[in-house]
Amino acid sequence: QVQLVESGGGLVQPGGSLTLSCATSGFMFEKFALGWYRQVPGKSREFVASITSGGMRRYVDSVKGRFTIFRDNTMNTLYLQMNDLKSENAAAYSCNADQHLINILSMNAAYWGQGTQVTVSS
Repeated sequence: QVQLVESGGGLVQPGGSLTLSCATSGFMFEKFALGWYRQVPGKSREFVASITSGGMRRYVDSVKGRFTIFRDNTMNTLYLQMNDLKSENAAAYSCNADQHLINILSMNAAYWGQGTQVTVSS
């Protein structure tokens, strides 16, 4: 049974940092591309970052230089380090996984987590 479980969300002040985790099981983690998406109520889900099995990273322009996606293949866990958080970064963040990067980028990934909420407020 495939599972993706996000954690690490919470309330943070503007300018603060959070690291999200996505613990996975049930598939060959090291062979899969992985991604983070976010969604706010009333808006479409938005791509945030992706990482291939080979470690190639991609980010939405608005988070470049502030967010870092990385993976630990020994722990089957995906991470998203978020620095200098802004109010517009508040959202429910979800991780996803697929054998093919194109499916990550097109929101057609085979596996998705349930999400973790990030609130940015003073």
